[in-house]
Amino acid sequence: MTDLQVSLMAIGGTIVAAVITYNKWQEYKAKKSVQRAFSSDHDDVLMNSDALSEPGIGRHEPTLEAEVDVPDIVVDDEPVAPTESAEPQAKRVFQRELPVDDLIDCVIPISLDVPVRGEKLLPKLQALRHVGSKPVHFIGLRDDGDWEPIAHGGAYSGLRAGVQLANRSSALNEIEYSELIMRLRQIADELDADPDVPDMAEVMEKARSLHQFVTEYDAQLSVNVHSNGAAWAINTLLGALERQGFDLRPDGRLVMPDGEGGILFSLSTNVTLAEEITSRLTLLLDVPRVAPARDGFGAMIACARMLAARLDGTVVDDGNQALSEATLAEIGEQVSAFYRQMDAATIPAGSTRALRLFS
Repeated sequence: MTDLQVSLMAIGGTIVAAVITYNKWQEYKAKKSVQRAFSSDHDDVLMNSDALSEPGIGRHEPTLEAEVDVPDIVVDDEPVAPTESAEPQAKRVFQRELPVDDLIDCVIPISLDVPVRGEKLLPKLQALRHVGSKPVHFIGLRDDGDWEPIAHGGAYSGLRAGVQLANRSSALNEIEYSELIMRLRQIADELDADPDVPDMAEVMEKARSLHQFVTEYDAQLSVNVHSNGAAWAINTLLGALERQGFDLRPDGRLVMPDGEGGILFSLSTNVTLAEEITSRLTLLLDVPRVAPARDGFGAMIACARMLAARLDGTVVDDGNQALSEATLAEIGEQVSAFYRQMDAATIPAGSTRALRLFS
């Protein structure tokens, strides 16, 4: 081996060692920057309800009424007379929360010659829970005239089957509907029952109309926090975010719970779990799935500002442009108008109907 080769090997070794040392130093700085950011005594925005009432952080109320373009969707519920007592009104509201809903399901009545107990019905109905990607539900008519999900101990003089007409992926199609009717007829034959099957063409038209509504109102809002300097260490960052109230899901998503089993908004580190650092966080609000009363947009923006302040970052849009107070206020007004439109369509954001449709 010549002196030149020995020299080149020594230089190469020095460079490799320098690169490794530099990478380790960068990882150390990233970890320490996150630790410093979350070790201070600053108020936790997500844990302090008063923070959402600060100027520029809380709910952005619109100053102008937006014109509402309501989809052509009609509710089949009978109108409540002004003189009707509160008890029947409460009963009708309760029935709208049943798993079979005239607005978003194709409802198929099934007549029974004699009352049938839930214990006999359940084994037959359990096998029919989906057709394609559309869920199927059943309710039964009790002796007192109320409808309820089929349950052990109940006796039912009539049944209703409901298949969801649409979801985010697609509308109910002819193949799914045909499969449903075929399997329903088999169940009805075993029960000596008679299903009243709706016309397929009408069902398909209603399904397409509802899916069009889902497509038009499938809104997801995102904001980003971009590092102004060094990247952040993932492991330290994840631990700090969990302490701020985020739940880390098995798929790597971080979600902020709404306190009642739902999700207020989610957060992505924009890298795989195998990566050690990131320089960008993305917060995402699934608008139709969050009720207006929870102010998901205001909470998400407050969280983004808190993270930007603690991590030396900037709140930016997807094009990496800083989001000004005026822009965020304008978006807040658009969100408010969006919620009013969903209310007008009798599919309020965050309601059972919305959660089923936008799934």
